[in-house]
Amino acid sequence: MAEYSNLTAVYSIASYGEMIADRARVDAYARALRQAIRPGSVVVDIGTGVGFFAVLACKLGARRVYAIEPDGSIELARAIAATNGCADRIEFIQQMSTEVALPERADVIVSDLRGILPLFQRHIPSIVDARRRLLAPGGQLIPARDTLWAAVVEDPEGYQRRSNPWNAHPFEIDMSAGQRLVTNTWIKRRAKPEQLLVEPRAWGTLDYANVVEPDLRGDIEWTVDRVGTGHGLLVWFDAVLADGARFSNAPGEPDLVYGSAFFPWTKPVALEAGDRVSVSLSADLVGADYVWRWNARILAGDQPRSAKADFRQSSFFGVPWSRARLARQRSDHVPTLDEDGRIDRLMLSLMDGEHSLAQIADEAMKQFPRRFAEAREALTRASRLSLTYGRRPSNGTIRPGE
Repeated sequence: MAEYSNLTAVYSIASYGEMIADRARVDAYARALRQAIRPGSVVVDIGTGVGFFAVLACKLGARRVYAIEPDGSIELARAIAATNGCADRIEFIQQMSTEVALPERADVIVSDLRGILPLFQRHIPSIVDARRRLLAPGGQLIPARDTLWAAVVEDPEGYQRRSNPWNAHPFEIDMSAGQRLVTNTWIKRRAKPEQLLVEPRAWGTLDYANVVEPDLRGDIEWTVDRVGTGHGLLVWFDAVLADGARFSNAPGEPDLVYGSAFFPWTKPVALEAGDRVSVSLSADLVGADYVWRWNARILAGDQPRSAKADFRQSSFFGVPWSRARLARQRSDHVPTLDEDGRIDRLMLSLMDGEHSLAQIADEAMKQFPRRFAEAREALTRASRLSLTYGRRPSNGTIRPGE
């Protein structure tokens, strides 16, 4: 249901329950799996979560299911598989899919690695890797493609909820410096069709059978349909899982767990019918997450050379970067480890297959006595590093060299 990098928090069990309760989503996936799975099929479920799709694949006739999930929720998935009498046909692998090699290729790979939008953390690289290494020739990916849509939206409630705390001047304190940060941060919102001031336009399509690059960029232009106040952009997606199996979180469609993304403008803009809006929207994967940019230019319909607004916005500007932090990230910066870094370096160097966690903790206490008042503190730290970086026992096979 969702696969995360080891730098990111995972879903709670309650969140998995909300996903399973989303019948529009689950029914579409079930329809796609029913079409794709044949008796004897091999299925890979990437980001299996609590194992719902893995168990469903068994019930639909799969011979073998490889259920991959780095989170501890995989233990609940094992229990659910046992309860449903298919534990012998599911191999659970607690790893990232990019770290796993399988003894056979899959006829079907099913995943839901999206967040609010499909451009989410390392979703695309995970699919590209799975398609290349784990999918048999002629095999099927579920979902097949996602199309992202955008429109100018009138959303005074969503905009004011973000902006008002920074413009209210409580106790005559000017907090307006925070306005720049909140208007460069996108949020989850839902909107009704009547809130859209323009016809929705397709921004881009992720064809999972062919996608290679994780980044997406595109320019969109509209002529405003009616008088209103533009507060920003609303972005959503239509999912095609297989022929006849699809869903959408567009305004007016049944609510889904995904929601839509609201990209606020720096300030609201009064729009008239005939005004022209040009938007350049981009999402670039940097490390484990995306940096978004949404630049907009609004021209008055009766004065085409007069710009009502010209915005240059990015989620990069939504973070209060300090000069000291930016300096430490410059390519010419020469870093040195602080004490925490030296402790971690010591502990990691001792994770050589010869020292137990207790021995590692004991050595850390000897070398850094002022940092550890109790052995439990050192052991907790060593355990955390082991969980993050240690080679984990698994039914899956780690690729050589990893």
